[in-house]
Amino acid sequence: MAWQSKAILLLVLPWTSLNVLFAAYWWAPRQPVVLWTTLGISGSFGLLVWLLRAGTAGASATGAIITTSLMFSTARFPYAWSWLHGALLPVLAVFLLAFTATKIGKSQKERLGTAENKRGRNAAQVAANLGIAALAATASLSFNRFAENAAYLNLVLAIAALAEATADTVSSEIGQVFGGQPRSITTFRLVPPGTDGGITLVGTFSGIIAAAIVAAVAVWGTGTWSFHSQDAWLVFGMSSSGGIGGLLFDSVLGDLIERRGWLNNDAVNFSSTLAAVGFSLLFWLLWMLAHPMD
Repeated sequence: MAWQSKAILLLVLPWTSLNVLFAAYWWAPRQPVVLWTTLGISGSFGLLVWLLRAGTAGASATGAIITTSLMFSTARFPYAWSWLHGALLPVLAVFLLAFTATKIGKSQKERLGTAENKRGRNAAQVAANLGIAALAATASLSFNRFAENAAYLNLVLAIAALAEATADTVSSEIGQVFGGQPRSITTFRLVPPGTDGGITLVGTFSGIIAAAIVAAVAVWGTGTWSFHSQDAWLVFGMSSSGGIGGLLFDSVLGDLIERRGWLNNDAVNFSSTLAAVGFSLLFWLLWMLAHPMD
């Protein structure tokens, strides 16, 4: 099943790398500060991940590329706001929440055999968790940097993917420590800890809170996009709901497909972040139908 992880890398890295190159070429003559701050912050972030052993060297490089792509895609011309506004803060929230959850109860997870690799995540795992967010953002955000709210929908979709990735990690890591015996999401029968598709109330609730935190940080971090208060709440609601929907979809995939060996964990994670985007898009369409433009 390693081919699925390699396929995800081949899908995510070339596109995000090209976006970084084109964006760097675009920003360099116009606002060099965007280029240097983005590259400097993303590179430092990748180095920190590697030093903390939260990821391998390949994972750290992959995360730095994806972060750079997200930051470039959410920067606008002219560069009237600080580098804090854009994708950086939600990406940092994803890392901090996932890293903290992974460290909680580490000895207990090691006894259960469910602890994360001591070298941290690999490149495929990073691409599987963050790749859809980068692809959603670069779909059109980079082409709309002149418009005040033209990239509204794409921002929501990217945040939803980040929220789901965080919720999935937090729910799994916290549930193993404090959730007790998990149950299958489809049959509700008790299953051993670490079983694909097994959920706990504590873990699920923790995931929901994590998704909400990422969505809230994203809304706050992009507060200078001149969203009205209703728009800010709409971004929060659609992105957090999409993340939560993707979280539940992840468990269903784990129970019905991953456990049968049809998909590996990277493919399930990638599919779940894609599902989060789909749920957010569905919520947006329902909102547009309920609130037609005058």
